[in-house]
Amino acid sequence: MALKAIIHKAQIQISDMDRQVYADHSVTIARHPSETDERMLVRLLAFALNAPSEVGEAALEFAKDMWEPDEPSLWQKDPTGRITQWIEVGQPDERRILRVSARVDRMTVYSFGSGTTVWWKGLESRLSRVRNVDVWEVPMEQSRALGGLAERSMQIQVTVQDGSIWVGEGTRSVEVTPVRLLGGA
Repeated sequence: MALKAIIHKAQIQISDMDRQVYADHSVTIARHPSETDERMLVRLLAFALNAPSEVGEAALEFAKDMWEPDEPSLWQKDPTGRITQWIEVGQPDERRILRVSARVDRMTVYSFGSGTTVWWKGLESRLSRVRNVDVWEVPMEQSRALGGLAERSMQIQVTVQDGSIWVGEGTRSVEVTPVRLLGGA
C-alpha cells in the first residue's frame, strides 16, 4: 500500500522590509512521505521570500515536485497559465536548470544540506551565462534548525531585514542568512 501525504497547515505572517512585503498567508502543505521536516520548512521559507509584492499579482503556489517530476516545489503562473516563476528546493541537475530556465521568466533554486558545496562546484561554471536563474544556499545548520520548527499546525512569522531572515514558530525562532551562489542583486 502506498503511503499518503501528511497534511500540514501553516499561517504565515511575512514582514519583508527589504522588499516592502507585509502579508498573511494561510497555506496547506502536502508533505510527501519521503520529505523531511527540514525540506518542508525550506519550502515554506522559499514561499515567504518569494510571495508576491503587489496586490493582484498572481499567487505563488506549492506544486507537486515530489510526486510529479515535471513540477517544481513552487510556481507562479500568469493569467494564461504560463509559468513565470519556477522555484526548486534541493539540488536539481544542470539539464533541469537549463531546460526550465529557457521557458520561464525567473527560476530560483534553494539548496540546503551537506551536499551543496559539491553540487555547486559541479555546476557553477556551466551556469555562469544563464541570466534568469538565482541560486541560494541555506546553510546546513540553519536549514536543520528550521526543520525543528515543524508542526502539523504552525503559526510561522518570517521577518526579513537587511538580508537576514528570522523565522519563528511560537517561542522558537531561527535566524537564516542565505548565501547567494548565482544571480543578480
